[in-house]
Amino acid sequence: MTPVVELIGISRVFPGSPPVQAISNVDLRIDAGEYLSIIGPSGSGKSTLLHLLGLLDRPTAGTYRLAGVDVDGLTESRRCGLRGGRIGFVFQAFHLMPRRSVLDNVTLSMLYQGVPRRDRRARAAATLEQVGLAARMDFLPPLLSGGERQRVAIARALAGSPSLLLADEPTGNLDQANANGVMELFDDLHAGGLTLAVITHDDEISSRAQRRVRITDGTLCAT
Repeated sequence: MTPVVELIGISRVFPGSPPVQAISNVDLRIDAGEYLSIIGPSGSGKSTLLHLLGLLDRPTAGTYRLAGVDVDGLTESRRCGLRGGRIGFVFQAFHLMPRRSVLDNVTLSMLYQGVPRRDRRARAAATLEQVGLAARMDFLPPLLSGGERQRVAIARALAGSPSLLLADEPTGNLDQANANGVMELFDDLHAGGLTLAVITHDDEISSRAQRRVRITDGTLCAT
Protein backbone atom coordinates (compact mmCIF):
# COMPACT_ATOMS: atom_id res chain seq x y z
CA MET A 1 0.00 0.00 0.00
CA THR A 2 1.24 3.47 -0.88
CA PRO A 3 2.12 5.40 2.29
CA VAL A 4 0.38 8.70 2.98
CA VAL A 5 3.78 10.30 3.60
CA GLU A 6 7.27 9.13 2.66
CA LEU A 7 10.35 11.21 3.45
CA ILE A 8 13.67 9.95 2.09
CA GLY A 9 16.91 11.64 3.13
CA ILE A 10 15.20 14.97 3.85
CA SER A 11 17.42 17.83 5.03
CA ARG A 12 16.75 21.53 5.57
CA VAL A 13 19.55 24.05 5.84
CA PHE A 14 18.85 27.72 6.51
CA PRO A 15 21.39 30.17 5.07
CA GLY A 16 23.51 32.19 7.45
CA SER A 17 26.98 32.61 8.85
CA PRO A 18 27.32 29.79 9.57
CA PRO A 19 24.38 27.96 7.86
CA VAL A 20 21.90 26.27 10.26
CA GLN A 21 21.24 22.56 9.71
CA ALA A 22 17.68 22.34 11.08
CA ILE A 23 16.82 18.87 9.71
CA SER A 24 19.40 16.27 8.74
CA ASN A 25 18.85 13.21 6.52
CA VAL A 26 15.39 12.33 7.85
CA ASP A 27 13.62 9.16 6.69
CA LEU A 28 9.97 8.82 7.72
CA ARG A 29 7.03 6.77 6.50
CA ILE A 30 3.45 7.32 7.66
CA ASP A 31 0.93 4.72 6.52
CA ALA A 32 -2.80 5.21 6.03
CA GLY A 33 -4.69 5.01 9.32
CA GLU A 34 -1.55 5.39 11.44
CA TYR A 35 -1.34 7.58 14.54
CA LEU A 36 2.20 8.92 14.88
CA SER A 37 3.67 11.27 17.45
CA ILE A 38 6.86 13.23 16.85
CA ILE A 39 8.35 14.29 20.17
CA GLY A 40 11.25 16.58 20.91
CA PRO A 41 12.29 19.59 22.99
CA SER A 42 12.17 23.20 21.89
CA GLY A 43 14.74 23.87 19.19
CA SER A 44 14.99 20.23 18.12
CA GLY A 45 13.62 20.78 14.62
CA LYS A 46 9.94 19.95 15.25
CA SER A 47 8.58 23.11 13.66
CA THR A 48 10.82 22.79 10.63
CA LEU A 49 9.69 19.20 10.17
CA LEU A 50 6.04 20.26 10.47
CA HIS A 51 6.52 22.92 7.79
CA LEU A 52 8.10 20.36 5.49
CA LEU A 53 5.41 17.74 6.12
CA GLY A 54 2.70 20.33 5.54
CA LEU A 55 4.22 21.62 2.28
CA LEU A 56 4.73 25.01 3.91
CA ASP A 57 8.46 24.83 3.15
CA ARG A 58 10.75 22.99 0.75
CA PRO A 59 13.64 20.74 1.78
CA THR A 60 17.21 21.55 0.84
CA ALA A 61 17.80 17.90 -0.10
CA GLY A 62 15.90 14.63 -0.22
CA THR A 63 12.58 13.34 -1.53
CA TYR A 64 9.06 13.88 -0.19
CA ARG A 65 6.17 11.81 -1.54
CA LEU A 66 2.61 12.63 -0.50
CA ALA A 67 0.23 9.78 -1.35
CA GLY A 68 2.79 8.59 -3.87
CA VAL A 69 3.25 11.99 -5.53
CA ASP A 70 6.81 13.36 -5.55
CA VAL A 71 6.16 16.95 -4.46
CA ASP A 72 9.68 18.34 -4.75
CA GLY A 73 9.46 19.42 -8.38
CA LEU A 74 5.90 20.73 -8.29
CA THR A 75 4.98 24.35 -8.82
CA GLU A 76 3.84 26.34 -5.80
CA SER A 77 0.30 26.36 -7.18
CA ARG A 78 0.24 22.55 -7.42
CA ARG A 79 1.75 22.21 -3.94
CA CYS A 80 -0.91 24.55 -2.57
CA GLY A 81 -3.61 22.42 -4.18
CA LEU A 82 -2.20 19.24 -2.66
CA ARG A 83 -1.88 20.90 0.74
CA GLY A 84 -5.46 22.16 0.68
CA GLY A 85 -6.91 18.87 -0.53
CA ARG A 86 -4.90 16.34 1.45
CA ILE A 87 -3.58 17.92 4.66
CA GLY A 88 -5.48 19.32 7.64
CA PHE A 89 -3.69 21.49 10.20
CA VAL A 90 -4.29 21.97 13.93
CA PHE A 91 -2.04 24.46 15.71
CA GLN A 92 -1.41 25.45 19.32
CA ALA A 93 -3.07 28.82 18.58
CA PHE A 94 -6.60 28.36 17.33
CA HIS A 95 -6.52 31.01 14.54
CA LEU A 96 -10.28 31.50 14.54
CA MET A 97 -12.06 34.59 13.23
CA PRO A 98 -13.53 36.12 16.41
CA ARG A 99 -16.40 37.98 14.72
CA ARG A 100 -17.66 35.09 12.63
CA SER A 101 -19.73 32.24 14.00
CA VAL A 102 -18.29 28.81 14.69
CA LEU A 103 -20.17 27.50 11.64
CA ASP A 104 -18.78 30.29 9.45
CA ASN A 105 -15.23 29.61 10.64
CA VAL A 106 -15.47 26.03 9.44
CA THR A 107 -17.43 26.83 6.27
CA LEU A 108 -15.04 29.54 5.07
CA SER A 109 -12.04 27.22 5.41
CA MET A 110 -13.43 25.11 2.57
CA LEU A 111 -12.94 27.94 0.06
CA TYR A 112 -9.39 26.59 -0.37
CA GLN A 113 -10.12 22.88 -0.04
CA GLY A 114 -11.96 22.18 -3.28
CA VAL A 115 -15.32 21.55 -1.61
CA PRO A 116 -18.26 22.59 -3.84
CA ARG A 117 -19.99 25.71 -2.53
CA ARG A 118 -23.38 23.98 -2.22
CA ASP A 119 -21.89 21.37 0.13
CA ARG A 120 -19.88 23.59 2.48
CA ARG A 121 -22.39 24.49 5.20
CA ALA A 122 -23.74 20.96 5.45
CA ARG A 123 -20.23 19.54 5.69
CA ALA A 124 -19.25 22.17 8.27
CA ALA A 125 -22.28 21.28 10.39
CA ALA A 126 -21.44 17.57 10.12
CA THR A 127 -17.83 18.05 11.23
CA LEU A 128 -18.90 20.25 14.15
CA GLU A 129 -21.29 17.52 15.23
CA GLN A 130 -18.44 15.02 14.89
CA VAL A 131 -16.32 17.00 17.38
CA GLY A 132 -19.21 17.48 19.81
CA LEU A 133 -20.09 21.10 19.03
CA ALA A 134 -23.48 20.79 17.35
CA ALA A 135 -24.98 23.06 20.02
CA ARG A 136 -22.32 25.76 19.53
CA MET A 137 -22.57 26.37 15.78
CA ASP A 138 -24.00 29.88 16.10
CA PHE A 139 -21.65 31.00 18.89
CA LEU A 140 -18.77 33.40 18.39
CA PRO A 141 -15.35 31.92 19.27
CA PRO A 142 -14.65 34.32 22.19
CA LEU A 143 -17.69 32.84 23.98
CA LEU A 144 -16.20 29.33 23.90
CA SER A 145 -13.77 27.65 26.26
CA GLY A 146 -10.23 26.94 25.09
CA GLY A 147 -11.07 23.28 24.57
CA GLU A 148 -14.13 24.17 22.50
CA ARG A 149 -12.13 26.57 20.35
CA GLN A 150 -9.58 23.86 19.67
CA ARG A 151 -12.43 21.53 18.68
CA VAL A 152 -13.61 24.17 16.21
CA ALA A 153 -10.08 24.27 14.79
CA ILE A 154 -10.13 20.47 14.49
CA ALA A 155 -13.52 20.58 12.75
CA ARG A 156 -12.10 23.16 10.34
CA ALA A 157 -9.17 20.85 9.58
CA LEU A 158 -11.49 17.88 9.04
CA ALA A 159 -13.98 19.67 6.80
CA GLY A 160 -11.91 19.10 3.66
CA SER A 161 -11.66 15.32 4.34
CA PRO A 162 -7.85 15.32 4.52
CA SER A 163 -5.80 12.16 4.15
CA LEU A 164 -3.45 13.45 6.89
CA LEU A 165 -4.13 15.53 10.00
CA LEU A 166 -1.04 17.40 11.26
CA ALA A 167 -1.27 18.74 14.82
CA ASP A 168 1.41 21.02 16.25
CA GLU A 169 1.35 21.16 20.08
CA PRO A 170 -2.47 20.93 19.96
CA THR A 171 -2.88 21.07 23.75
CA GLY A 172 -0.27 23.74 24.45
CA ASN A 173 -2.85 26.43 25.28
CA LEU A 174 -5.23 24.17 27.24
CA ASP A 175 -5.66 23.15 30.85
CA GLN A 176 -5.42 19.46 31.73
CA ALA A 177 -9.14 18.71 31.47
CA ASN A 178 -9.49 20.33 28.05
CA ALA A 179 -6.23 18.76 26.87
CA ASN A 180 -7.55 15.33 27.80
CA GLY A 181 -10.76 16.04 25.90
CA VAL A 182 -8.87 16.99 22.75
CA MET A 183 -6.63 13.92 22.94
CA GLU A 184 -9.67 11.68 23.45
CA LEU A 185 -11.11 13.22 20.29
CA PHE A 186 -7.88 12.36 18.46
CA ASP A 187 -8.20 8.79 19.75
CA ASP A 188 -11.72 8.65 18.30
CA LEU A 189 -10.61 10.09 14.96
CA HIS A 190 -7.83 7.53 14.74
CA ALA A 191 -10.27 4.74 15.58
CA GLY A 192 -12.38 6.00 12.68
CA GLY A 193 -9.47 5.54 10.27
CA LEU A 194 -7.93 9.02 10.10
CA THR A 195 -4.16 9.31 9.69
CA LEU A 196 -2.67 11.60 12.36
CA ALA A 197 0.77 13.04 13.06
CA VAL A 198 1.01 14.95 16.35
CA ILE A 199 4.08 17.05 17.08
CA THR A 200 4.66 17.64 20.80
CA HIS A 201 7.22 18.10 23.55
CA ASP A 202 4.94 16.29 26.05
CA ASP A 203 5.66 12.62 26.80
CA GLU A 204 2.12 12.04 28.08
CA ILE A 205 0.58 13.39 24.88
CA SER A 206 2.96 11.43 22.67
CA SER A 207 2.36 8.18 24.56
CA ARG A 208 -1.23 8.06 23.26
CA ALA A 209 -0.03 7.53 19.69
CA GLN A 210 0.30 4.18 17.97
CA ARG A 211 3.95 4.90 17.13
CA ARG A 212 6.45 7.43 18.43
CA VAL A 213 9.58 8.93 16.94
CA ARG A 214 11.90 11.42 18.59
CA ILE A 215 13.64 14.36 16.98
CA THR A 216 16.88 15.64 18.51
CA ASP A 217 19.09 18.28 16.91
CA GLY A 218 17.29 17.72 13.60
CA THR A 219 17.77 13.95 13.56
CA LEU A 220 14.88 11.47 13.80
CA CYS A 221 14.96 8.15 15.63
CA ALA A 222 12.43 5.62 16.95
CA THR A 223 11.62 5.62 20.68
